Amino acid sequence: MPADGTRSVSSDEEGLWVVPPALRPRLAEKYGPVYSGAEADRRLRDLKVFGSCGDMVTAQALRVGKTPLVAIVDYKTKRNEPVDPTAFSSLAQLRVRKVHNPPGVLTEALRTAVYDLVLEGGGLIVVDGEEDLGALALVEALPAGATVIYGIPGAGVSFVPVNARTKDHARALIAQMEYQKVPHGR
Repeated sequence: MPADGTRSVSSDEEGLWVVPPALRPRLAEKYGPVYSGAEADRRLRDLKVFGSCGDMVTAQALRVGKTPLVAIVDYKTKRNEPVDPTAFSSLAQLRVRKVHNPPGVLTEALRTAVYDLVLEGGGLIVVDGEEDLGALALVEALPAGATVIYGIPGAGVSFVPVNARTKDHARALIAQMEYQKVPHGR
C-alpha cells in the first residue's frame, strides 16, 4: 500500500477509516458516467483492465463475458437480499480473500486485500459486512488506464477511469475519514 494513507498498527490491532457524517454526501456523489441496460452492457464489453465493487455489477460484467481483475462482493444486494455465490465462481477459482468490513468503514484488511490481489493477478474479495467503500481501494490500487465499476441502485453502473486525478481524489476522501485502531475481530 502506498505510504500516503497508510498507518502502522500492531499485530493485535487493525486500522480502519470511519466515514464521518459530514463526508457521507460527498461519498454518495457520482464520480464517473453512469449507464444502464444495453448501453451499460456495451461499455462493459469494451473494458480491458477493470475492478468491480458490488454483487450485481460484478455478476453483470461476468454475464457479458468480462472478468474483472479484482471483484469485491458481499453476497448481498440492496443490503440484505442474498446473491448466489456461484455467480462468482470463475473469479473464486483464481483466488479468494475474505475480510470483515463493517458498514460505513474502510478497513486496512480490505485495502490490503485489494492491493494484494492486484499484485497477485486478480481474484475475488468476499466481504463480511459492507463492500461499498472498496471502490475507493480499487481506484487506489489499480493501474492507470484501468476502470473501476460499481453499481448505483436504481441508476445503473458507474464507470470511473483510473488516473492520477481519480487516485488523488480517492486518497483525499480516505484522508477525510476518521482513522481508528481497534482490536482484531471487532
